[in-house]
Amino acid sequence: MKKNYKELLGDITTFVFDVDGVFTDGTVLVTTSGDLLRKMSVKDGYALKTAIQKGYNVCIISGGTNQGVKERLKGLGVTDIYLGAHLKQDPLEEYLDIYNIDPENVLYMGDDLPDIPAMQMVSVATAPQNAVQEVKAIADYVSHKNGGDGCVRDIIEQVLKVRGDWNDNFSAKND
Repeated sequence: MKKNYKELLGDITTFVFDVDGVFTDGTVLVTTSGDLLRKMSVKDGYALKTAIQKGYNVCIISGGTNQGVKERLKGLGVTDIYLGAHLKQDPLEEYLDIYNIDPENVLYMGDDLPDIPAMQMVSVATAPQNAVQEVKAIADYVSHKNGGDGCVRDIIEQVLKVRGDWNDNFSAKND
């Protein structure tokens, strides 16, 4: 019998996230010059930055190629960002090999069909509330939050709390 996802969170040292539909609500605004604009939650950003500061590994694997997204994530401290990845299991395998990370210590959050093979490679597969049904069907955990509206914060906070790494006491020093 498979363990409840909560029982697996104590082993998580690595987060892997898709971008569109996870950090964003999946919509893009198209400007008259053809630029694609996305909206991201600062709450997700805070949790991501906190996880990195606490020593967790974070990897982003996205089919998109938006440089603004890359700059935003780099600004939060993410160094492993794979853009233009349509077969997400390939960069995931590469990332795990480079850092010698056991898939048993990895949590992946995705929202659409291209995420499924990568989700099946890790210990804990998660999805935002508004993920497609096929992804939700294989996810160990489906957040009560939608993509772009705190689902990243939700799962990072759960893992860090289980592992004793979440700081519930707000301090100006943590900004």
